[in-house]
Amino acid sequence: MFSIAVCDDEVIECCHMAKKIKDILEELKIPCMIRRFCNGRELLQASESFDIVFLDIMMQDLDGMKTAQIFREKSFDKILIFISSSREYVFDAYDVEAFQYLLKPVDETKLKRVLLKAVRKAGSRSQEFIVVSRERQKKKLFLDDIYYFEIKGRIVDVHGTEGIFTYYGQIGELEDKLRDKGFFRCHKSFLINLKYVEVYNRQEVTMENGENIVIAKRRYEEFCQEVLKAMRKHGGIL
Repeated sequence: MFSIAVCDDEVIECCHMAKKIKDILEELKIPCMIRRFCNGRELLQASESFDIVFLDIMMQDLDGMKTAQIFREKSFDKILIFISSSREYVFDAYDVEAFQYLLKPVDETKLKRVLLKAVRKAGSRSQEFIVVSRERQKKKLFLDDIYYFEIKGRIVDVHGTEGIFTYYGQIGELEDKLRDKGFFRCHKSFLINLKYVEVYNRQEVTMENGENIVIAKRRYEEFCQEVLKAMRKHGGIL
């Protein structure tokens, strides 16, 4: 089931857009859950993780562009679709990796086409996951949501699209579990998701979320081989 958010400070517009989306997805027999928000702060404070977010730009208090910037800090890979009555912010939308920019009033044929593309993209995410334990509870962590693992003794910090999750574990066990899953131990304290590597040199790698991680000298050559494999796997033309 796809989780979708619609955020617009015009309540009638917000309800109308949510209904349009629901009707289209029901017609396509695609199960979904839709939540409506009347301002950016409500959206940012929501506990859910949405697959697709429809966001109005011209809102009071916290406008859509600022909301999107904050949203991207914790949800880098989610699909963001702007809706606006103005073309003025089209180029600004690229800065927050917007999937599409729709002009009001939104044409239903175009909305259907964009929704279908967005659902296909969201559905292409790997569903592989690991299960970890913390405070007598089990938590499922999807591999596609993880940028890297950072190990400090027995403490493991999982850096992902939803922030940082901490639990007790061992890097050796993690490395074995994630072998051939697109992860690489570039340093004794770091196990990274090669899918999210953006830039690298002999000293460090920069992930897509902007964080820099050190590469051990003795692991650099193997890292180069593995990251090229990952790039080819995910569509890179090399």
